[in-house]
Amino acid sequence: MRFITVNSRHLRLAAASLASATALLTLAPGAAHAHHGFDDYDTGRLYYISGTVSDVRWGEPHSYFTVTVDSDMPTDTPERDLPEQLQAPEDSGPIDAAPSYSGSHDALAVTIAPPSFTGMWGLDRPLEDGERVEAVGYVGESHDDEFRPVVFWFEDGNPVNQVLGSELPATPLPTPYPERDAPAASSSGDDQAAPTASGSDTTSPATIWAGLGAALVAVVAGGAVYLRARSRRE
Repeated sequence: MRFITVNSRHLRLAAASLASATALLTLAPGAAHAHHGFDDYDTGRLYYISGTVSDVRWGEPHSYFTVTVDSDMPTDTPERDLPEQLQAPEDSGPIDAAPSYSGSHDALAVTIAPPSFTGMWGLDRPLEDGERVEAVGYVGESHDDEFRPVVFWFEDGNPVNQVLGSELPATPLPTPYPERDAPAASSSGDDQAAPTASGSDTTSPATIWAGLGAALVAVVAGGAVYLRARSRRE
């Protein structure tokens, strides 16, 4: 029987490989989450909406519902409690000053974070058809019938953080907002797929995880091959 002697250099190399693998696993959730951000939304302009929920689809990687927008919304955001993470002036100021949505759509397709996040940030159950919500967020760039909140309120004004952190993704333009080119009209049809926040990027989380897994295997395998070759030489 042949015994392989592993010296301190070998151990350091193995430790480095393990550290690289751990880093990949640590960064993986962030990479997957970054894919599902605010990329295809006009983050320069916040708007307030209120209305009635319908067509709820609750789950991963996002939850969706439709809000039939009230026809008598106030001029701007009413005074509402904000999540602790968004109470700094640079966040609360733009949220409180957000004008009410005045677009041409009577209903907006709303995308929010999945239950694994909303449960931590203020909502631990699915919304229900007929329930009322208020929200401040962004209108879609390429589909102006889509809406992505930074915060929304349900029941008796309970706030739910949707930034999943402590700051807005961008600094909004000063109000009143300057005119902008009209976004492209949204596609029509009775059987539309749920909107996504990734814009034209169609890479799925599964693809991201598969790529990271392949990189992890390569790191570990490379370290093993090196150790084996080094042992033979010694």
